[in-house]
Amino acid sequence: MKRIVLSLFFCALSIVVFAAKPAFKYVRIQTDKGVVVLKLYNETPKHRDNFIKLVKENYFDSLLFHRVIQNFMIQGGDPDSKNAKSGQLLGDGGPSYTIPSEIQSGLFHKKGALGAARDDNPAKASSASQFYIVQGKKFTNAGLDSLETLRMKGVKFTEAQRTTYTTVGGTPHLDGNYTVFGELVNGTEVIDAIAAVKTDKNDRPLTDERMYVKLLTKREAINLERELKGLKPQNGFFTKIADLFSSQNY
Repeated sequence: MKRIVLSLFFCALSIVVFAAKPAFKYVRIQTDKGVVVLKLYNETPKHRDNFIKLVKENYFDSLLFHRVIQNFMIQGGDPDSKNAKSGQLLGDGGPSYTIPSEIQSGLFHKKGALGAARDDNPAKASSASQFYIVQGKKFTNAGLDSLETLRMKGVKFTEAQRTTYTTVGGTPHLDGNYTVFGELVNGTEVIDAIAAVKTDKNDRPLTDERMYVKLLTKREAINLERELKGLKPQNGFFTKIADLFSSQNY
C-alpha cells in the first residue's frame, strides 16, 4: 500500500514538474511610481535573449528613465545615467555591440509596446541596452491617413494597426523603423505617471525616475499566464514540492 501511495505521489510530482512551462519570458520593473510587468516576444529572440542577459547581470538596476515625453514614450537603459549629475545630457551610453533589427509588421507600437532605441544607422540595428515603453495617444482614421502621407512615405497601416491605434492608441509613426520586442502586461498607470512628470529642455525628468529590473521566476511566470487566462494561480503543496525539484530557468 505504501508503495502505491509513494508511486502516486511521485507520479503527480513528475507531472507538475515537467508539464508546466511558461509560453513567454517576463520581466518586472520596480519604480517609485509602481511596478510594471513586461512580456518579451518569442518572435524577436535576439532582443529577448539580450535583454534577459542584461537583466540577470543587474545591468539596469538604478538606471534612470532619462527621456520622457508625455503622449509619446518613456526611455531608459543608458548606463551613464546611474551616477549622472542633475541636468546631465544622457542617451549615448550602452554596450559596445548592437542587436540586429528584428522589425516585424505584426509587432507594432501600440500603447504599452516595448521597443529598442537606436541611432540613425541604415541597418536599423538596436541599442543593446536602451529601450522605451510606449504611452502614445489615440488617433482618428483621418489622423492615420495623414500619417501615411506625411510620415510613412505611403506605407499603409493594416486593419489591425488601425483598430489598435483608434481604440488603444500608440505611436504609429515609429512602425517599421524600430524593433518592438515586448509589451506591457501590468502597470499602465505607472507608465502614465512617469510620462506625466516635469522634464527639462532635453526631456529628462527633473526628479530622477530610477528602475530596478528582475526576471520573473518560472513559477511567477506560470501563475501570471494562468491569471491572464482567468485561472487561479498554483501555489499548493504539490506545486511547492515540485518547484524544489524543478529548475526555475525557463
